[in-house]
Amino acid sequence: MPIKLLPETLINQIAAGEVIERPASAVKELVENAIDAGANRIEIATAGGGKGLLRVIDNGGGMTPDDLELAVRRHCTSKLERGLDDIRTLGFRGEALPSIGSVAKLSITSRTKDAANGSEISVNGGRATEIRPKAANPGTVVEVRDLFFATPARLKFLKTEKAEAGAITETIRRMAIAFPHVRFVLSGTDRSTLEFPATGDDRLARIAQVIGKEFEENAIAIDAEREGIRLTGFAGLPVFNRGNSAHQFAYVNGRPVSDKLITSALRGAYAETVPSGRHPVAVLDLTLDPALVDVNVHPAKSDVRFRDPGLVRGLIVGAIRQVLAAHGDRSSTTAASAMMAAFSTGYPPAPRQDWTPAASPSRPFSFAPSRQPAFAEAAQSIFGEVVQPSARSSELRADAPSGMRSEPTVPAEDIQSFPLGAARTQVHENYIIAQTDDGMVIVDQHAAHERLVFEDMRRALRDRDLPAQALLIPEIADLPEEDCDRLMAHADELHKLGLSYERFGPGAIMIRETPAMLGEVDAVGMIKELADEIAEWDTSATLNSRLEHVAATMACHGSVRSGRRLRVEEMNALLRQMEATPGSGQCNHGRPTYIRLKLSDIERLFGRS
Repeated sequence: MPIKLLPETLINQIAAGEVIERPASAVKELVENAIDAGANRIEIATAGGGKGLLRVIDNGGGMTPDDLELAVRRHCTSKLERGLDDIRTLGFRGEALPSIGSVAKLSITSRTKDAANGSEISVNGGRATEIRPKAANPGTVVEVRDLFFATPARLKFLKTEKAEAGAITETIRRMAIAFPHVRFVLSGTDRSTLEFPATGDDRLARIAQVIGKEFEENAIAIDAEREGIRLTGFAGLPVFNRGNSAHQFAYVNGRPVSDKLITSALRGAYAETVPSGRHPVAVLDLTLDPALVDVNVHPAKSDVRFRDPGLVRGLIVGAIRQVLAAHGDRSSTTAASAMMAAFSTGYPPAPRQDWTPAASPSRPFSFAPSRQPAFAEAAQSIFGEVVQPSARSSELRADAPSGMRSEPTVPAEDIQSFPLGAARTQVHENYIIAQTDDGMVIVDQHAAHERLVFEDMRRALRDRDLPAQALLIPEIADLPEEDCDRLMAHADELHKLGLSYERFGPGAIMIRETPAMLGEVDAVGMIKELADEIAEWDTSATLNSRLEHVAATMACHGSVRSGRRLRVEEMNALLRQMEATPGSGQCNHGRPTYIRLKLSDIERLFGRS
């Protein structure tokens, strides 16, 4: 069979298979063109989930008739002046418009600001018409009808109109966060109108428009730089998490991306604070020399490749952990808002006022001697004296009510100014009520102490080599040679966690010891899982996650239980330790350890403000 040159229309249809996967892909390309043209107002209209109609109107620089004729031809662009190693625009491949025109009915009307009238060109299934004059406002109007009518096979695989409309909305949301100075309006017969007014340089205000006002109240600003790569944005509090990753937004030099390296780094940064199955909320912006990142990985331009991925990952993980350690112990405002909503007064909650944890003296939170739980012996053999036994309430006043016990008031003005204030009472043998200078704090004593114990155990995991149990008969794991090489590169790191192994020929690993904390374990399965993780992420966090899960379980059973009555001195000791412990704002399971109510919130409940 002889080799033949394909027709131009067929070439464009093949390219459209990658560039224009669905209506949302076409919207993304058209909006990127509008932003590259300098538009600050962009209107998008859809019908039939984008399959029937897509219309994008902008007030950008517009195109001349000559430019308009070239715009619908393949690989014609005005944006690639400095080469692929210095890309500073969103678009650069010159494929979007000809690809759309090859599979749909495309019309473009454009006018430059100094032109007397505009021009129009149409492309129907790859066939372009002559340029003709048309009345138009400065800017460009791109209209796409009957998307994929020329490729029925692709049309069959599109989702429902509602799903496609939702994908378009998500695309606009991500673009809106990247460009707060641009006003976006999304409307159509298949949706409610969505508008994002321009916020200028106020990025957080635009993020609040897209994600919600709650994020603005529960976000921490990030600004870090390392070796010429700058990371800015906002990281949500660990307790402000979601059930999926849809609220994670990443940008590289202003370009919305979906990159597994950034996703992995974000997961690693929150690994110690967000429970399994939950996802943090974050908006991250990476700014770096365009020569250090390749955005030409895929025609959709959503994947990127960094020249030094380890540097980028380390910057993201380190910067987020640093701001969480400094400011991440705030309680989420959603908890206080839910508590306010539970009352029937109908008064809206007052806005949260931030506080910054201050350095405070702490002393060990201890209890009277009691029967040691069975698990504690094993825990102490591994971690030392970090799990304190719980005492029963044998020393309590006999006349204390069963639901609430109030200790004699003690002078506490000197500690009331601390972030978590001075303990005043305990209700239902589980919740500590503390008074602050501007309100009150309600603390879940079990959840709070559980976190403190867990942090002690985590420090033990980091600061000492963990005990290992030797296998009576070493187990052999057959693996590809490259996996064995990667495992041996991490052998010293894993040995500190109690996993010892050595090379057993070119394609096998001999496992001699496993962590004692894990008890009986599938050693071969674990080593293969670690090999897969190292191959994909260049990290061996799986084993550490297993060990921390065991530590979290021990901490849960080793902390003060619900129903344990505490003295005021014990309550205040717990509060001071919480202030001095990073991550104490939530327990190991992701639940908040305390809720803060401002005095204005309380007064509002009583109609006093």
